[in-house]
Amino acid sequence: MNGILMMVIAIAVLGGAYLLYGRYLQNKWGIDPTAKTPAYEMEDGVDYVPADTNVVFGHQFASIAGAGPINGPIQAAMFGWLPVLLWILIGGVFFGAVQDFAAMYASVKNKGRTIGYIIEEYIGKTGKKLFLLFCWLFCILVVAAFADVVAGTFNGFVADDAGVVSTVAANGAVATTSMLFILEAVALGLLLKYTHMNKWVNTAIAIVMLVAAVAIGLACPVYLPRETWHIIIFLYVMVACVAPVWALLQPRDYLNSYLLIFMIVAAVIGVFVANPACNLDAFTGFSVDGQYLFPILFVTIACGAVSGFHSLVSSGTASKQIKNEKNMLPVSFGAMLMESMLAVIALIAVASFGKGEAVAQGLTTQPQIFAGAIANFLTVIGLPHDLVYTLINLAISAFALTSLDSVARVGRLSFQEFFMEDDTDTEHMNPVLKVVTNKYFATVLTLVLSYLLAKVGYAEIWPLFGSANQLLSVLALVACAVFLKKTKRQGVMLWLPMFFMMAVTFTALSMTICKLGTTLFTSGLSLGSTLQLIFAILLLLLGIIVAVQGVHKLTEKAEKAA
Repeated sequence: MNGILMMVIAIAVLGGAYLLYGRYLQNKWGIDPTAKTPAYEMEDGVDYVPADTNVVFGHQFASIAGAGPINGPIQAAMFGWLPVLLWILIGGVFFGAVQDFAAMYASVKNKGRTIGYIIEEYIGKTGKKLFLLFCWLFCILVVAAFADVVAGTFNGFVADDAGVVSTVAANGAVATTSMLFILEAVALGLLLKYTHMNKWVNTAIAIVMLVAAVAIGLACPVYLPRETWHIIIFLYVMVACVAPVWALLQPRDYLNSYLLIFMIVAAVIGVFVANPACNLDAFTGFSVDGQYLFPILFVTIACGAVSGFHSLVSSGTASKQIKNEKNMLPVSFGAMLMESMLAVIALIAVASFGKGEAVAQGLTTQPQIFAGAIANFLTVIGLPHDLVYTLINLAISAFALTSLDSVARVGRLSFQEFFMEDDTDTEHMNPVLKVVTNKYFATVLTLVLSYLLAKVGYAEIWPLFGSANQLLSVLALVACAVFLKKTKRQGVMLWLPMFFMMAVTFTALSMTICKLGTTLFTSGLSLGSTLQLIFAILLLLLGIIVAVQGVHKLTEKAEKAA
């Protein structure tokens, strides 16, 4: 197996899946191109804002990808390239893309409401409350993990084995460019809202802004330590979490989407020109370094195969921007398959290094390994290694930063919705209710807890994040399956992914709880580890209760139909 063959297989499988399976689902469930979508029906200028397909696709793809499809496959490569490739392709098509499309479809058909409201409507109010609490806890984990990833890519200093500290030019350039992106996004948002120029003009302006930010970043790197970037990132997320989507979220994602597409195109070209050898074994065993293939493989590779977080984006933000129902398939199903392609590229990247080669080159984190491999590929056609390495690192940080404010917004909304009912009189709430439903209070509380967890480091958080993420996919699949049955649409294609992921996540979370519990009794737990243990127990209990309620509704429906 080599890089080109692996890439060709992925393109054929994922491309064929979109043309055949995606369109099959669209025809099976039905869309109405003439229907007034929630973006128009509920337009409020803050969350419900109609946007062109390319803009929504950019938001969806950039938000769902994050650092997951790069980190996951590289970590899971310890089991060999074959199980990783199979799970990315099978999971991406029959698990992830189906979930994303179903979540967006259910949301658009229900006034752009979140999965939490879908659960309330078709499963019950208790299920909704528990799901919203689950979502809030999960979002805290995501923000903590991705904030630490971004801070790491911005970190301007590194110490060698002798303790000598030096600056990292690539990280400094990435930091400057990323900060400029934020300022440019605000300017682009104002431009898109008030000028109404042709979309090709907007595209040209966005590309010019992108190139300018990269050029300035390379010329004027900013060097700050990781801890300082933690604070700056959380301050940014705090603002982005409450700002209208047109002012920052939409234009920033639109701007970043070009950088992200550039990264994928560059990586694909790099694979085809370099045709890297696969230096990984096809399969290394069911148990590697104390880690078991089941369930670790399936929670480590989340975003590249199936991710519950996607359902929050599909139903929480993207569904509120869809102009026409026919746009749901490319935005949801298409974005997921694009992410699976990125996961395959990450697998090819890590497989291109021989044993110990990446570490010898100073590449110790997953983003560094990915960027280093793509830079190695493109040197074959004469591109400067340092420039490519910096640009790829920039794209990875853009992925993670994009996910950060999207998931923080979803977490804030989940916390607020937990205390709200459909008939709540917002004008005459008691003082306590006014506080807990206030978007600023919800944002600050969510981000403070995330900050405390971020200090632990993403490497420690990732196993719990992966387990919680996949359990969230179970709950989203259950909710969508119940919705499809209640509305007399076929949902059988959701059943296998739902029950398989139940087995995976209940096992993984139980193992995490046992590990943290053992640590507690042997050496005590730090604040971060204590929070992880509390989160793990709460997530498992909440997930089981909501899943049982949903499955009860599914079987109850089947019995009545019989």
